[in-house]
Amino acid sequence: MQSCMHPYVHSSALCNLLGGSQPQQNRQLTARTHRCSRQPAGSLSSAVAATLQLKGVPIVMPEEYWLPPGELSTINRNSQVQNQDIFRCFGCTRSECEGTAGCQETSWTREAGGYLRQILNARVYDVAEETPLEEAKRLSEELGNTILLKREDLQPVHSFKVRGAFNRMSQMTEEQMQKGVICASAGNHAQGVALAALKLGCPARICMPITAAPIKVESVKRLGGIIELVGETYAEAQTYAQTKAREDGLVFISAFDDPWIVAGTGTMGLEILRNCTAQHLKRLHAIFVPVGGGGMLAGIASYVKAVNPGIKVYGVEPTGANGMAISLKKGHRVKLEHVDVFADGVAIKQPGAECFNLCRELCDGILLVNNASTSAAVKDVFNETRAILEPAGAVALAGARDYLQTRPHIKGECVVAITSGSNINFERLRLVAELAELGSNAEHMLASTISGAPGSLQAFVETATTNKENITELRHRHLEDRNNHVLWSVGVERTSEIGDLLDRLQAADIPTKDISGIEAVQVHLRHVVGGRARGSQEMPDEKLYSVSIPERRGAIRQLLRALSPVWNITLLHYRKTGARSSPVLLGVQVPAGKQDEFTAAIEQLTKVDAYTFAALNDEACSAFEMFLQ
Repeated sequence: MQSCMHPYVHSSALCNLLGGSQPQQNRQLTARTHRCSRQPAGSLSSAVAATLQLKGVPIVMPEEYWLPPGELSTINRNSQVQNQDIFRCFGCTRSECEGTAGCQETSWTREAGGYLRQILNARVYDVAEETPLEEAKRLSEELGNTILLKREDLQPVHSFKVRGAFNRMSQMTEEQMQKGVICASAGNHAQGVALAALKLGCPARICMPITAAPIKVESVKRLGGIIELVGETYAEAQTYAQTKAREDGLVFISAFDDPWIVAGTGTMGLEILRNCTAQHLKRLHAIFVPVGGGGMLAGIASYVKAVNPGIKVYGVEPTGANGMAISLKKGHRVKLEHVDVFADGVAIKQPGAECFNLCRELCDGILLVNNASTSAAVKDVFNETRAILEPAGAVALAGARDYLQTRPHIKGECVVAITSGSNINFERLRLVAELAELGSNAEHMLASTISGAPGSLQAFVETATTNKENITELRHRHLEDRNNHVLWSVGVERTSEIGDLLDRLQAADIPTKDISGIEAVQVHLRHVVGGRARGSQEMPDEKLYSVSIPERRGAIRQLLRALSPVWNITLLHYRKTGARSSPVLLGVQVPAGKQDEFTAAIEQLTKVDAYTFAALNDEACSAFEMFLQ
């Protein structure tokens, strides 16, 4: 999904795609409306100004603020600091901390060079490793700048979180150590706290939502954490953890909003500047940092701006979890009504108070990236390192790519992107892979309308493909006596090729739309294309085959040339897999008495190339007939 595309307008887009019209209804926005109209880039709609208030914190919708790829958010550095944005330790009841100065136990944060000193003296290396800076050579060559990856995914718990957790917990008294700590986390922070507690010999209760990834739950268990699965969301788990902290006298370890956490993560900034070669440091233009609650961005900016203020420090957020960007624009913290959890490690509704104030003072702007761009960055890192990042671990690189691609005048510079974690569920790889091609503009999804005449699908493919384009997906269900729709994807080397392709199809009277920018299409539509052929009627003489085709350019075209228009193609589902061959579900009308001729046709095809045909057995056909007939 492109940054300017809102996730709640897809129903109308698909309605237009299929030739329908949008319902004429009032689309005026309210604070909790889930359909939104297009706002000027970087603007906040009037609905945001009228948002509901919860404990003094404005509740806003992430869809109300968007930025084109590569554009930086604005920062309001002049507004007065509000009481809700002043940092105070969790559970503090000291009267002296209620003033405008905030927490007195961390008064060093207000001293000149306070954060610099604490970062230089941070206790992190008992458990954390000094991770390398690795050049992404392919990406550097593509973008004309040196791209360095700060490999925090190589930490013992595959995430940067252990830095802040250990630094915070190492400040505890002996009495606090004996009682133990408690935290709330969906995964990465939980593992950092569990590892720090194991090293310090401190009991750790970890509150995780019941929706937490099994791989992260098991990791916490292996580290000795006492897990409590509570609620369905992080917010519910956090409320429970904070209540238990008060009741049982435990130290609550925040995931980001704590000066010691910030100082611990700031050691990444120290390592970046120390490990850059002289040539890289001389050309170091910017550091790109993923943003959830803002602790990492605040820590890195605190060190870098104190040591070398000419280096830009940019935060990167998902478009659906843009709480820091909105807060910085408005000059005070806001809370998102909901967040997109695709990049769950940075899916935070509200930035931390201490983090917000440091970012407002020190950071140079926020970029917003969509899920397709993030997935493309996961693929970029895999191609470079053979490591698979979680989406949150790749948002910084996605932001760096967008930033440089929209500023072609920047060449020969050096930028750093933090790869913050690699705790990804295996089941999520399919969605990441689907979105990655779209995010890199190497694949475009299109929707075309063709006639229902026999042979029309083959004619369409002949028109659509030349030696340049490669069909990577094709989904079609035959409809008699009416127009047919084809959902298909095509791989291209240059984005300009799509314009040429659309012009060629238009000239052939094949209406076609590029729907690559609609994320709901990528996630859902490809799985629902098909269905019944003609209402409740049967498709006469239809036979279903599982076909294996070679994974090469022109394979679909060769398949259709061998069968159509002699044999009417009634169903075709194909998706490129990246293997040497890929499966195709093929429906063909084979009239009674013509089976031998059809068998001869497919045998001829299998002799020419690595095609295989297998008729579906009765059990499989019975399952398909429930939905196709």
